[in-house]
Amino acid sequence: MSLTDSILLVDDDRRLADSLSLWLSDQGYDVEVATSLAAANARLRDRHFDVVLTDLRLGDDDGLELVRHIRDHYPRVGTLALSGFASPEDTVEVIRAGAVDLLFKPLADRVLLSAIERVMARRRVAAENERLRQDLETRLGMEDIVSRDPRMLEIFRIIDSVADARASVLITGENGTGKSLIARAIHHRSRRREGPFIEVACGALPDTLLESELFGHVAGAYTGAAADRLGKFDLADGGTLFLDEIGTASPALQVKLLRVLQEFRFEPLGGIQTRRVDTRVILATNEDLAAAVAEGRFRQDLFYRINVVGIEVPPLRERPDDIPLLVDHFLHEIVKAGGRDTAGFDDQAMDRLRRYRWPGNIRQLENVVERAVLLGQGDRLTVDDLPPELTSISRQAVMSGKVPAGEGVSGVSGDLQPRAGAGPLRGALVEPERQIILRALRDHQWNRSATAENLGINRTTLYKKMKRLGLSAPR
Repeated sequence: MSLTDSILLVDDDRRLADSLSLWLSDQGYDVEVATSLAAANARLRDRHFDVVLTDLRLGDDDGLELVRHIRDHYPRVGTLALSGFASPEDTVEVIRAGAVDLLFKPLADRVLLSAIERVMARRRVAAENERLRQDLETRLGMEDIVSRDPRMLEIFRIIDSVADARASVLITGENGTGKSLIARAIHHRSRRREGPFIEVACGALPDTLLESELFGHVAGAYTGAAADRLGKFDLADGGTLFLDEIGTASPALQVKLLRVLQEFRFEPLGGIQTRRVDTRVILATNEDLAAAVAEGRFRQDLFYRINVVGIEVPPLRERPDDIPLLVDHFLHEIVKAGGRDTAGFDDQAMDRLRRYRWPGNIRQLENVVERAVLLGQGDRLTVDDLPPELTSISRQAVMSGKVPAGEGVSGVSGDLQPRAGAGPLRGALVEPERQIILRALRDHQWNRSATAENLGINRTTLYKKMKRLGLSAPR
């Protein structure tokens, strides 16, 4: 029993009520008495009670009405009903009205205390379940987003603010910054959390297949469409649809997206029947959509429609203080998944991690940590356990614009010095970039998907760079 456990005793027999109140007070409860329905309602408005103990006959009033009122307006209050006589049908009606139990007068001390304790126990279980539910929601929503950067803390605030809104959210940022994690956090902290969360990578599919993927198709809509198929908008009905790489959408698809975001209606590919859905849409891109609008590659009206709430995720290189936090988080996850336990990185390795520019952002950092744990030999991870792009001075200089302190090359320390006659900076960086991409391609046997993942860029970007740099797979 807690010293704060409080009871409202409702009985029109004042002498009996005072006697029972005095006895319950001696048992350690905080007790107040009301002798009418109106007085009971007034007490309930004035303060919180853990238990209401009410007679079913309150003069001209009906105690059952009070039981129903408590059920509808004070659901966290446990109610015990008292009666001198009741049939089995009356007992069922009292329980349906919201009482935990029906006790019969005259009351035995042990029976009354046992009933009150059952009510208290139920309330404790309900409170613990609510706490666990809230903890689960918090964990599902934010556990993988680790930061103490002020800009990220502001993003956390925005997530809580817009979680239950139906308005579209546009998440922008470089590849690997965690845009999908933010989309999932918005979903899990919203009222739609029980509904589906469906993610579509728009840049991974050609236009026709992407339209079918989003809106579904009817049989015969195109070659190979042998049967009707529901699209992602249908499957995400009542939940959230996350459209990644939305900047790659074709003009025709942009028109159809604009309509469904405005009206929440669409027709499947090849069909004439209009479907209506209740789907919350979150979009993400690593492109500058405002520039794409200015260049005519992205519809202006669609841009304004999807950019109701904009969230810009800063790159990891602008959040060096988050790197130790993220490293600890990834190490914990690796150990939890059955990986080798480790004491973490030593100071020199952590310094190298903090000073690296991370073109692949958080995704690249996670891969580096996992690689170090898998290949590391000692209890403490060192610079020797880091991949070549972090240990090679020339590459470090290219990525950061500086040679790490005390590690000069050819007598040069501090700022990277351009070679004489190297020309503009862009031209001076072409060959180092070519060498980095070439080595990554060779390391992955010219598998472009694996290479792009390792470099922290998407496949389309890799294709463009290979073409510009004259790189092609050997025959």
